[in-house]
Amino acid sequence: MMSDVKPRVLVVDDEPGVRKALQRGLRAEDMDVVTAADGPSGLRLAQTGSFDVVLLDIMLPGLSGYRVLERLRAVGVTTPVLMISAKDGEVDQADGLDLGADGYLVKPFSFVVLVAQVRAVLRRASPDAIRGPLRIGALEVDRSLRQVRYDGVEVAFSPREFALLEVLAGRAGTVVTKDELLRAVWGDEQAATRNVVEVYVGYVRRKLDAVGAGALVRTVRGHGYLASDAQLDEVIAPAGQG
Repeated sequence: MMSDVKPRVLVVDDEPGVRKALQRGLRAEDMDVVTAADGPSGLRLAQTGSFDVVLLDIMLPGLSGYRVLERLRAVGVTTPVLMISAKDGEVDQADGLDLGADGYLVKPFSFVVLVAQVRAVLRRASPDAIRGPLRIGALEVDRSLRQVRYDGVEVAFSPREFALLEVLAGRAGTVVTKDELLRAVWGDEQAATRNVVEVYVGYVRRKLDAVGAGALVRTVRGHGYLASDAQLDEVIAPAGQG
């Protein structure tokens, strides 16, 4: 993740009040927050690998937090996960940790303690650590090998094109502005112009088009660019509403 990009947090909880409170509080802590209200939606979002931390409730409709975590680890998603539960039994905590959780919070919890745990997890995730791939449908952006594959077939990108796609896929389902792309890919807003961003987005789209994935990067007129697919579209709109 680029140093000037806000930490990205996924909150998966079926209680609207909890989602809204955490979204509001974490945004005030300068974090980018996406929410989901059930297990399947949370799993779909977390599988993109585009989050820095997942706050995952255990009791969820559709799929429990335990099963969500189990499936994430089974497909190689290494995103840190903090389990949240009304249960405070040692067995429940042990179950979550055994499945690969990075921490456990019992409701009702102090928001100050939650933020401290999130920041501790972010600190442990060293910038030099090997990061897992980003996935949007059949598109995989391998950040360690700096390769892009679609349906298992490698697609060649220049270093600058890869960096641009990495930023977009790293915020899958969220609009990224031209100014944000300028800062993340070119270093600052003076190093290039917005027209250059448009040109490079065009390059990326053409290469994705050639393998049938052109629709994964879209222009959101007046706002910026969005990397998403139909499955993410289904869950990101209700999730964004808290």
